[in-house]
Amino acid sequence: MTEQRADAPGGRHAPATDMSLLGIYLNDHLAGATAGTARARYLLRSCRGTPLADALAPVADQIAEDRASLLGVMRRLDVPVRRYKVYAGRAVEQVGRLKSNGSLVRRSPLSTLWELEALRLGVEGKAALWQTLRDLAATDERLDARQLDELIARAGRQQATLEELRRRQVGVAFRET
Repeated sequence: MTEQRADAPGGRHAPATDMSLLGIYLNDHLAGATAGTARARYLLRSCRGTPLADALAPVADQIAEDRASLLGVMRRLDVPVRRYKVYAGRAVEQVGRLKSNGSLVRRSPLSTLWELEALRLGVEGKAALWQTLRDLAATDERLDARQLDELIARAGRQQATLEELRRRQVGVAFRET
């Protein structure tokens, strides 16, 4: 249902947000955030004690914080969490660990590269979510534009860090031993 709002910038009438579709959208992103948080923690455990882990730890913490921020936005918007989507996100992340990586006995450097790429793509999707919500903040006072601007900027920094780590891992993954 779309009703008109008279409080849009410039006194124009703006359509109200379709909360049923926004609820689906936010829950889909919550499933992705759940998978991304689990993937970041798994990668961090897998490379414990390495320079990669040291560089990745702050990003993994921020990814978990961003998931909590999404839950906060959902509460402010009165969007219920669809638990089955959260569980699906966890399941997808665990199934993703079963990929072929060229090594059966020990961890392959290809696994690390793939996981960094998956995290990078997830953060890109998260940045799009924050931007979408930022656009909606123009007509929905429940959304904090300043918080969303900070989340957009943080996602950009996360993307840059993950891209740098991914590029370093290319050399590790494809170097002959």
